[in-house]
Amino acid sequence: MAKLFRAAIMGPPGSGKGTISKRIADRFGLQYLSSGHFLRDCMAANTEAGVMVRTYVERSMLVPDHVMTRLMLPRLEQLMGHSWLLDGFPRTLSQAQALNNLCQLDLVISLNIPYETLRERLSDRWIHPASGRVYNMGFNPPRVKGKDDITGEPLIQHDDDKPEALMSRLRHYKDVAKPVIDLYKSQGILHSFSGTETDRIWPYINSLLNTKMHTQPSDAFQTRTP
Repeated sequence: MAKLFRAAIMGPPGSGKGTISKRIADRFGLQYLSSGHFLRDCMAANTEAGVMVRTYVERSMLVPDHVMTRLMLPRLEQLMGHSWLLDGFPRTLSQAQALNNLCQLDLVISLNIPYETLRERLSDRWIHPASGRVYNMGFNPPRVKGKDDITGEPLIQHDDDKPEALMSRLRHYKDVAKPVIDLYKSQGILHSFSGTETDRIWPYINSLLNTKMHTQPSDAFQTRTP
């Protein structure tokens, strides 16, 4: 790859960001940096930053912008010689502006998934808290019900994945994401994909990246619906 390539993926809870991100990283050789995984690693290592993050996580609070940028930007500086894909950062306009001051993204993927599909996915979603591994009882179940495949430890279902909390989460995501999406749309780097099945959305994303990785990212905003 002649040119370094920097991308980000956005989408509401249950949109399939993690699955698609792994496919992109594997298919195109990008370094994958999930803010959620990175925060968990910081907390597990009990670093100064991890201790700071834990104070918010233990109170079920979102990590503030100034803390997220303080954590994520130095990590991205370490990856300046690599092509990468971001998942979960930038989440807010403030974070996006801070990232712009460090480097310019080449591509932003936005996933638009219907509410009913998200509700069904999240009601079936179980998580291994220590690692962040996600299982779905419908299409990616654990080998042993209720147990993590690797450690055998119990899986949990987050309270905010339950239907009564989902609408509030989605409303919050839309409110926070809209100015970020508008920013990237104005820069001509936003590509939006709509659908109900990850396997049907993936070929369109794969085709886009095949094109973008070998051309300058100057196409205008587009929406694709499989």
